[in-house]
Amino acid sequence: MAVDKEELKKKILEFATKKAKFKSKMYIKDLYKADSDAKPREVKNAANELVREGKLEFFSSGSTTMYGVPGFGKTESEQFGEEE
Repeated sequence: MAVDKEELKKKILEFATKKAKFKSKMYIKDLYKADSDAKPREVKNAANELVREGKLEFFSSGSTTMYGVPGFGKTESEQFGEEE
């Protein structure tokens, strides 16, 4: 049974915001815990949609892509010393 996408996005955002107080960057597998009924593909699609909406952000170290809540932790440019 497919999960309602808007409800899933809400759960992911709540989970990520709560988790961001302790861990600013999360792997996609961490976000799977936001809704145990959702399939991994559904969670990934919803998380990517949240990134496009600006509610989550990508963080990439080159080999690993993580998700974060804007305003928590360091940005890529702060982490790697790049100027925007």
